[in-house]
Amino acid sequence: MENLRIYVATYNVGTSNPDHDLKCMLSWTGHKHEKSPDFYVLAFQEVKAQPQNMLMDTLFEDPWTYSCKQLLRKEYIKIKSIRLQGLLLVVFCLKKHLLNVREIESEYTRTGFSGMWGNKGAVSVRLSLYGCSLCFVNSHLSAHDNQLKERIDDYNTIVQDQEFHVAETSKILYHDYVFWTGDLNFRLLEEYDKTPEEIERMILKKELKSLLEHDQLRAVMKKGEAFSELLEQEPDFPPTFKFSVGTPFYDHKRRPAWCDRILYRVNSHNYENVTLKADQLSYKSHPSYTLSDHRPVTAEFVIKVFSDYAERVVEFDKIIAWNEKDENKAIYRLKKELPHTKEDWIGIFKIGFDARVSKQINLIYYSFSWVLLQLILIIRGRFLFFG
Repeated sequence: MENLRIYVATYNVGTSNPDHDLKCMLSWTGHKHEKSPDFYVLAFQEVKAQPQNMLMDTLFEDPWTYSCKQLLRKEYIKIKSIRLQGLLLVVFCLKKHLLNVREIESEYTRTGFSGMWGNKGAVSVRLSLYGCSLCFVNSHLSAHDNQLKERIDDYNTIVQDQEFHVAETSKILYHDYVFWTGDLNFRLLEEYDKTPEEIERMILKKELKSLLEHDQLRAVMKKGEAFSELLEQEPDFPPTFKFSVGTPFYDHKRRPAWCDRILYRVNSHNYENVTLKADQLSYKSHPSYTLSDHRPVTAEFVIKVFSDYAERVVEFDKIIAWNEKDENKAIYRLKKELPHTKEDWIGIFKIGFDARVSKQINLIYYSFSWVLLQLILIIRGRFLFFG
């Protein structure tokens, strides 16, 4: 088995745009090394979703995706993003894994106003990689202390509603690895009658364990009402909500709570004679980011994937030279047990295409040819094969 590093970040940005460097939040060192994450999974809530912003984001990337991509672009490529109003999930991977990423799908579920509105809900991305299936979920659940039942219902609706086309992993929880994050909005139990000021004093005294005993999420997980299929490392950072915007101080209009969470699940015995495993390396908040009433939360994991898994990779013969305005031939090889199908095609991408990925990879090829034609015409410019 081989190790893969997964870096997960969640941030309710309160309709604000990035106002300073994201390096701290993404633990970005600016250079490639053996401990660089293989995947960045970035979850945002309350991204500005007014009609004019949504229109601009269909033509150009939203400011959060753009800022993250500018930071990561030299080593990473965006493989998928999905947005539901203010909910945004973006997945980046190291370029070296790109040829092994398979069966990428995305889904969404609206839970706001009984499923009629997307101000609350979940978006997800699933993929297959080195013989394992992964699913990433970003959710924004019902708000306020007294909406616990609604949050429980939101979770169960999302789990039941979302379906994918890969039969073995048609549901979120069927995947080998699941990472679920977002503004889950779980507060302190209503019967816990401490005031915001009293809770803040406990935080200053670092009495976090006492507060966590009254955390709604831990309570519903224990009862099996929601999220009981997942695990969470105990937070050792202060509550991430509710702050006065632009300050390090809690806003006493609400009781402080751990709204922003990262959970995970491993179906460790999905395969014979193999045990899948996820080790959590970190779980922390980033108090220096003050542009909303939330603080971002991040976690890093190391998961096990198959080291000897044979992917369906096409091998091209070396191309000596292609000439503009001439017909040019590409010869490729597949194993005998992998026959051609009528859907097989060869895509041609501009050199450096990875620095210009827009919405998703399969939309940016310059030209393509069905493999049965065996000939590809290059009109102009220099191009790079991507099989």
